[in-house]
Amino acid sequence: MLRIAVQAKGRLYEETMSLLTESGIKLESGKRLLLLPARNFPIEVLFLRDDDIPQSVADGVADIGVVGENEYAEKKKNVVITRRLGFSKCRLSLAIPKEQEYHNISWFNNKVIATSYPEILKDFLAENNVKADIHVITGSVEIAPGIGLADAIFDIVSSGSTLVSNHLKEVEVIMKSEALLIQHPDLSAEKQQILDELLFRIEAVQVAEDKKYVLMNVPTENIEKIIEVLPGMKSPTIMPLAKEGWNSLHAVIDEKGFWEVIGKLKALGAEGILVIPIEKMIL
Repeated sequence: MLRIAVQAKGRLYEETMSLLTESGIKLESGKRLLLLPARNFPIEVLFLRDDDIPQSVADGVADIGVVGENEYAEKKKNVVITRRLGFSKCRLSLAIPKEQEYHNISWFNNKVIATSYPEILKDFLAENNVKADIHVITGSVEIAPGIGLADAIFDIVSSGSTLVSNHLKEVEVIMKSEALLIQHPDLSAEKQQILDELLFRIEAVQVAEDKKYVLMNVPTENIEKIIEVLPGMKSPTIMPLAKEGWNSLHAVIDEKGFWEVIGKLKALGAEGILVIPIEKMIL
C-alpha cells in the first residue's frame, strides 16, 4: 500500500483530488477521514496541512506527497521531486505600500519584512546583500504594513487582488511555484512499482490536457499542405472517402492556437471539421 499526503483543504486539495479521480482512483466515500483508502488501487490518502507534508514524506509517515513548490523550498527536507504537476501555480513576491517609490532591491535595506516563508526570504536577501529584519507571521501577512507591523511583505501572489485590496504593490518576484509530487528517498521496490503505475496514469491524464482530437474531410490535392499546417502528434491518419478526390483526416492538435489552425485548414478546403475532447492519452 502506497500512502500519499495531500493538503486537507483549499485549491491544491481540489486539484489533487481531481487528478487522482481522472487517474481512475476511486476513494472510499463517506464522512471525511484523516486517512482514506482507495477501493480499486493500492493507495491511501493522508490529509495534512500543506506545511506538514514535506516533513511527513521525509520521515516516512507518507511515501509520497503533493505539495506546493513554495513549501518544498521553505522546509528543505530530504525528499525527492518525482514530478512537476503543473497546477496550483503562484509566485512568491516582495510587495510594498503602493505609495512608496521603488527603484531596486536596495529599498529593503534596514526595513522590516513580514512573511510566512522566512527561509526562502533569508536566502534571497543574503544572495543580494540586503540587510533587513524578518518578522514571521503564520497568516494574513498582507495586513502587516497597514497596521504598522512591517514595512513590506513577502508572500504568495496569485491574481494580485489581495495586494490591491490592502494597498500594496508587487515589486520583486522571488520564485515561481507549482504543485510537486515528492517522494521518500528510499521507497521499497513494491511501493516504487505502485508509484510507477500511478505516474503512468498521471502522465496519460496530463498529456491529454489542452489537446483536441480533430476529424475533417479534406481534398486529396491539398493533403500535403494541410499536414504542414497541423502541429499534431507524428503523422495524421488519412482514409479515402467514397467521394473521389476526398479523404477523412484525423489528428491531435493543441488547444493553444486552435482557431488559427482551424482557419488555415478551412482556407485549404477542409470541411465537416469535428472537434472532440481527449480524456486520456497513452504515449
